[in-house]
Amino acid sequence: MEGFSLQDIVDMFRFGEHAHELHQSLLTLGMLIIVAKLAEGVFRRLRLNAIVAYAATGMLLGPVMELTGVWWIESSLHLELVLALGVFIFFFLIGLDEVDISSFMSSLKGHYFLAAVLSVIVSLSISMLVTTDLVFDFGLKLNFTESLALAGVLSMTSLGIVAKVLTDGGYLKQPVGLQIFTVVIIAELIALLLIGFSIGEHAHQLSPVGILILLGKVAGFSVVTWVLSSRVLPPLVALLQRVIQVPQLSLGLLLGMLFLTVYGAEAVGLHGSLGALLFGASLSSLPYQVQREIIPGVRSVAEGFFVPLFFASAGLSFSFTFATLPLGAMAGLALIPLLGNFTGAFIGAYVSRLAVPYAVATGLMGKGVAEIALLLVMWNSGIIDEVVFSFLVLVMFCYILFMPSVISFAVSRASRRTDLPAQLDDIPLGIVRFALEDIKIDDILDRSRRHPAPSVTVRDFTERWIGPHQPHYVVADKGALVGIVSLEMLRYLPKDAWGKTQLDAVVRRQTPLAWPDEQVEDVLHRMSENSLSVMPVVERDSERFLGAVTSSDIIQLMTMETMGESRPPPRPAKASTRSRQNY
Repeated sequence: MEGFSLQDIVDMFRFGEHAHELHQSLLTLGMLIIVAKLAEGVFRRLRLNAIVAYAATGMLLGPVMELTGVWWIESSLHLELVLALGVFIFFFLIGLDEVDISSFMSSLKGHYFLAAVLSVIVSLSISMLVTTDLVFDFGLKLNFTESLALAGVLSMTSLGIVAKVLTDGGYLKQPVGLQIFTVVIIAELIALLLIGFSIGEHAHQLSPVGILILLGKVAGFSVVTWVLSSRVLPPLVALLQRVIQVPQLSLGLLLGMLFLTVYGAEAVGLHGSLGALLFGASLSSLPYQVQREIIPGVRSVAEGFFVPLFFASAGLSFSFTFATLPLGAMAGLALIPLLGNFTGAFIGAYVSRLAVPYAVATGLMGKGVAEIALLLVMWNSGIIDEVVFSFLVLVMFCYILFMPSVISFAVSRASRRTDLPAQLDDIPLGIVRFALEDIKIDDILDRSRRHPAPSVTVRDFTERWIGPHQPHYVVADKGALVGIVSLEMLRYLPKDAWGKTQLDAVVRRQTPLAWPDEQVEDVLHRMSENSLSVMPVVERDSERFLGAVTSSDIIQLMTMETMGESRPPPRPAKASTRSRQNY
């Protein structure tokens, strides 16, 4: 080939004008990811959180090495692009693992929602004393939306920390642990949405009209995201896999949809992290089998590459200039939000009549992981400076290191009380799925349970069959499924007709079904979607009626196993707790 030398071929594979910068970025990425994962192994042996290992890696290779004046790692445009992707993937995983929209909606009228709302309002108001200059002026110089965003971070609870404490101690299956877990899930979602709104609008002054427009954007974006994620994406992936048969097609489509959702959020004026959060929350309701097919790839990429780099970048951004912060400002930023968290959670638990308010309040003080991520987003957005960012990162490290022991002590002490309920029947169904893994319906199905016949009168049914916290009942005729009867529907039937009206006249015949080989997680989701507390179980092929499972069965299974009691059905139920070690 005339005129085409070996040097020309070499030049084709050079990096071009920005070769030096790209070389440095590759060196930075390689050093950060290797040291971060090695540090994670060391920290885990010391029973310390992996996030601390990642951030400590960034601190060591960045500001600490800079003090030597010999060599240190600095951020670059290439690195910032990778870290931006890490932000979105991290918040996608938070939405997938920690946010359950159906449970949130089903709890709107319950006392858990009241406890969470009061906790957020009170703790947020107390934190605003620090972030604004209305009472104390710590020199933060934030406008209202920026103050609201920072107060939201200081007052929120990190579910990953709380769930790990409850799981490791075996408290997630106990009434106190379930109550704490439920309130934390609801409170975290409220706080995340509030922070996402505030970060997205920090450059604008809020007005009543602006708030309405913002809420409309969020509502519209959420609906579109939910429809595309839960109704369009799963069947589309299944169809394309049958037609195209490309390896890892579902993973590619999922990542592509994630980044398109982030772009859509930015396009309508919301922060991209909020779009990633909502996208993950939409996928959290996918059936267990679908999640098992498409989620592990994303999780492997995130946990092996993006998340370690993201939190290591928080260490790189750390600065020892936090020492210039006045002592009064340090004390205020560290202690006042801490007091607000406990006070708000205690008031919420007490007003909503939850058992052991002090344990619930202590449980809602777990934080550190998501807060560091949000602080980094706020620093990159120019909301806070490096002085405040660095100090608050240290504060979050203290939460991560010390608060799990405090929470464990409080919950352990509360769980020994004798006046606690034996089981909870008012936990939203979606919450229960977080504590279940690999349990099938056949493992908990009581085939000996009797069901009312369609010939039973409404009066006899209400006198002999109704139990507490059970609004729905399966009706069967000689071993054949007839349908489901709802107590809500009986309210529309005049009482003088109860004695002559049979269940056959009020039964709902078209009902969702469950199969014995299904995951309990999937059936719980279907119960929640259809607002049912019971689900008929039939054979998959013949649809022969086998029995029914109720939401109370599953909650009772969790609590009774923890207390070492046996369960009456003939098939022994076995349960394992999902290890929610979210970094």
